[in-house]
Amino acid sequence: MNVATLIPVEEYLKTSYRPDRDYLEGELEERNLGEKDHSALQREIIFFFRLRQADWGTFAFPEQRLQVGPRRYRIPDVCITLGKAPASQIFHEPPFVCIEILSKDDSLERLQARIDDYVAFGVPHIWVINPRTRRAWSYTADGAQEARDGLLRTQNPELTVPLTELFAGLDD
Repeated sequence: MNVATLIPVEEYLKTSYRPDRDYLEGELEERNLGEKDHSALQREIIFFFRLRQADWGTFAFPEQRLQVGPRRYRIPDVCITLGKAPASQIFHEPPFVCIEILSKDDSLERLQARIDDYVAFGVPHIWVINPRTRRAWSYTADGAQEARDGLLRTQNPELTVPLTELFAGLDD
C-alpha cells in the first residue's frame, strides 16, 4: 500500500518546485506540461490577452498559484483577471477565467477535480483547450459546453476569443 507523505502548507509555500505542483490537503500533485503544443498554446493565449489588455482591462498570468481552499492550491495553465493586476504573489480571490490546456497524459478524473475546485472557488469561467484536436470547452457553475462555433466567450464583461487566432500560432 502506498502511503502519501503529507507536507505542511507552510513548507509548500516556501518551496520552489520545477515544475510547480498543486497542493491538495497536504499532498503534492504533479501537473502535466512541458510539450511543445502545450507550451505554444499557452504562449498564444498570453499574447492574445496582452494585445487586448488596455481595451479589455484583463491581465493574463501563466502558472499562477491560486489558493482555492484553506489547504488547497491549484495552478492553472493561464488565468485571466479583470481590472487592476492583483498585488498578491499568490491569488486568494478567484480570477475571471482559468484556462487548462490538455496534455496527452491528462485524465478526465483529474481534470474534473480541477474544474470542481475552480467552480467552488468562484471562478466564473473555466476553459479547457485541447491543442492536438483543436477543440475547446467552457465550464461555468451551470455546466459545460463545447465551443462548437470556434469561439470561447465570457459574460460580465462579454469577451470573445476565436480559437482560430489561438491555434494559428501552433503551426509555426
